[in-house]
Amino acid sequence: MSISGHMKEWGGLPVYAFPGPGEEPAGPLPEPGSVAWRVSADFWESDEEWPAAFARFAAAVDLTRVRSLIVGTWSECAEGIGEYVLDVLLPAADRMPELRALFLGDMTCEESEISWIEQADVSPVLEAFPLLEEFGVRGGSGLVFPPLRHAALRRLCIETGGLSREVVRTVGACDFPALEDLDIWLGTSWYGADTQPADLEPFMTGARLPALRRLALRNSDIQNEIATALAGAPVVARLRELDLSMGTLGDEGALALLDGQPLTHLRKLDLHHHFISEPVERRIEETLTPHGVEVDLGERQSTRSRRDGRYTAVAE
Repeated sequence: MSISGHMKEWGGLPVYAFPGPGEEPAGPLPEPGSVAWRVSADFWESDEEWPAAFARFAAAVDLTRVRSLIVGTWSECAEGIGEYVLDVLLPAADRMPELRALFLGDMTCEESEISWIEQADVSPVLEAFPLLEEFGVRGGSGLVFPPLRHAALRRLCIETGGLSREVVRTVGACDFPALEDLDIWLGTSWYGADTQPADLEPFMTGARLPALRRLALRNSDIQNEIATALAGAPVVARLRELDLSMGTLGDEGALALLDGQPLTHLRKLDLHHHFISEPVERRIEETLTPHGVEVDLGERQSTRSRRDGRYTAVAE
């Protein structure tokens, strides 16, 4: 699986793609606070760089009322987001007092493979928007996320095909008292993932995440080890949703999770894209569904389809 489509929602609002240069909108532009605005420049042979696209957006839409913003492609995504996006976006922060949701790097595989996206230190973004409630970033290359405190953030999403343990550790050292939803795509060692279960301990204890209700540690080639560690992790008891999808989870990890602490309090257990056998699938469903737990066991994979055995859903 690759990322084949753009985001449909962000910040609880439907996505509206701001028209490109020379494009005529189908009708009047939406009210500024009614949609998640996607502002993008073409990756291939762009007629307009991202700063120019944002300038057109700022001239057409009242920035003071924008609540959700998605940064799509920028023309040199392999050369970093700093010069092309952040150097423009951050000085405009005081003109966007209502911004509550921001996503950096909504690109499909046709626009850029996830491993090509060059990110940067994102701490200035969170510092510039202290009222931000949802923040997401796609691409692990060049990503820096120093330990920080953000009092308002409720949702954090980091999507990568390979995330370094340094970033995992520094995110784990952050103080997010309001965070309810943490979603991290760890990726595969082929693309830089070197996280070990011990690096995930801050998420397992949840000590700095008192409000956490959804934990997603997914798209990982150590999914069995993560599931085994979660079997006795203190944070699980207060979760509503646990997501271990998109990775290499097999019977070993699934049984360890099932034989650990009770999971019957969950609203949802998401394991889609997995390598679990049918008998273990049945046991999971028979154990949890009678208690009202929604279990997603879709997209069972077969190692016969790949020479290298198990694989994550998103890597390159």
